[in-house]
Amino acid sequence: MKKFPVLLFLIFLMVKGFAQTGKIQEMDSITVSATIVPVKAAQTGRSITTVSAEEIKKIPAQTIDELLRYLPGVEVQARGPKGSQSDILIRGGTFQQVLIIIDGVRVNDPVTGHFNGYFPIATAEIERIEILRGASSALYGSDAVGGVVQIITKTFAGTNENKSGSVTLSLGEYSYLNTDIGLQHKIGKWNLAGGAVVNNSRGIQQRGMRGSFHNYTTSFSAAVKANNNWNLGFRLAYDSRDFGAQNFYTSFTSDSATEKVNTFWSQAQARWRKGKLLWVSSAGYKGTHDNYLFNKMSIANNNISSLIQAQSYLHYTFNTSLGLTAGMQIINKGIKSNDRGNHRLTQMGFYTILNSELNKHFTLHPALRVEYDSKENLNFLPQLNASLHFSKIQLRGAVGRTIRDADFTERYNNYAKLLVTGGRIGNPDLYAETAWTYELGVDFMPVNHLKISGTVFQRNQSKMIDYVPTPYSEMPNQHNLSPTGSYALALNISSVTNSGWELFVQWKRNFSQNSSLVLQAGATGLNSKLPDGSTPGLYLSNHANFLGNLMASIQLKRINLSISALYKKRPSQEATGLNTVLNKNYFLLNTRIGFLITRKMNLFMQVDNVSNTSYTDLLGAQMPGRWIMGGVTFSFF
Repeated sequence: MKKFPVLLFLIFLMVKGFAQTGKIQEMDSITVSATIVPVKAAQTGRSITTVSAEEIKKIPAQTIDELLRYLPGVEVQARGPKGSQSDILIRGGTFQQVLIIIDGVRVNDPVTGHFNGYFPIATAEIERIEILRGASSALYGSDAVGGVVQIITKTFAGTNENKSGSVTLSLGEYSYLNTDIGLQHKIGKWNLAGGAVVNNSRGIQQRGMRGSFHNYTTSFSAAVKANNNWNLGFRLAYDSRDFGAQNFYTSFTSDSATEKVNTFWSQAQARWRKGKLLWVSSAGYKGTHDNYLFNKMSIANNNISSLIQAQSYLHYTFNTSLGLTAGMQIINKGIKSNDRGNHRLTQMGFYTILNSELNKHFTLHPALRVEYDSKENLNFLPQLNASLHFSKIQLRGAVGRTIRDADFTERYNNYAKLLVTGGRIGNPDLYAETAWTYELGVDFMPVNHLKISGTVFQRNQSKMIDYVPTPYSEMPNQHNLSPTGSYALALNISSVTNSGWELFVQWKRNFSQNSSLVLQAGATGLNSKLPDGSTPGLYLSNHANFLGNLMASIQLKRINLSISALYKKRPSQEATGLNTVLNKNYFLLNTRIGFLITRKMNLFMQVDNVSNTSYTDLLGAQMPGRWIMGGVTFSFF
């Protein structure tokens, strides 16, 4: 734990030294989408982090899930490197309790939250990433319990750039090959963007196999300003992940799994504005084909799922200090599986949000959502965000109720197999998890380009879903179970309280056209308890008790130095059969140094896991040690 605070202190001293000169950048004037309709960050009453496209280019990461793990307050539990598979957590809880959104359309997979880290979009399309921490179900519906990761793209946001484009080629150890190509261009009323990302490697040696991966993402989007009132946009994407998945889900020595997940993604948006009235409608379709083979002697699980969604909202601006948003959303989920069976579920929600500025310092954002979950239960999800902001300091607070509906794995795992002799069994009668979240925070900006934030929060959760050891005689569905088997049944059993604190530092500054400094650093402390004061089981408390994230980039004329660091402290685990342990804590440091050869060509070298730390985020899924790679980026314009 000593390494991360020392590194953070050294960065702080460097920041302090830079503070004497330079151009000021406003930290509280960034427009974000935390209330559906974009508002200034200082007026949301929320804890928010944003990362721009320019900042993303400089971070030593080749995939979006790698990038997220170094952002303040975000815990990414990686099973494999470079986009193979990662679970995303915010403020504790479980990996299903973070909602992923691309341009207002939800990405969360109906089969399992393990697929939520497969972002069906090329990095070249991204305008910015917003991390919204805390309860957000009143705005976005199910799954927005711990927070929201929202990606805003250049075409849908209406970037000011006329054209941009680049290609990056990286080579490294373990036969690693990365290609990242993208292009964005305005042609008349049209704004076009697209790109492709390739990550391939034979992987590190595991038990009798290599953790190889072959991951591809390609996407294309277009937006057109039809006239003074209408803006239209659409996107198509295809994502393929083929990887070694040994011990990703089990701790059995017989596990030599491989998995392939293919995703087709499409979305469309229509935006109409006239005077004080704004109408936005969007729709999306996600089709996923998952093929999981436990070992060569087993029959592969074959899951085909679909996610169909549509939403529409109307926003009316009464005056500069008052606006009202009202909308509805419908979601239909389906699965066809030789393991989970064939099922289809529908959810629907109606919501309203009031954006009110009571005076120049005080804003309130009350919201209410009425949601029908998959069991046709009616859920009322209120939320209230408040902000008291001045020139250098703002106080903020939020309270809200959230829900998370069970996914198809929790409902129907092992449900359609002919014979199951042991393992986790789904439960179709699960209710949605519910929670109340409370938070208070303060943001301090001693100078306009420096922001220091602190937050305390508590989330009281009920009907939490966990797998409970259950004898055969008590299993509700015995049609394909062996009387001698050992089973764990998914049940709504627990009430869990997550409490914690966050401390973040954000520094973004341009000193000249070719010199800049960007720093995002944070520390988060978390504690999960049952009503009797005991610690909940692994599934409900599988998060870091202390998390430190750091991301910094320094540009000095032709040289760019970037670092990303991570420190985790969590409960240790052991799998005696695998002869492996989950260490109580670990520290990671990645570095990248780049040199601008010409205005359009940049050479770089990157080292992941500089200290060659041996670690796993999840028991049995070994992550790589030190990994050296290098490459070149060529800009088209």
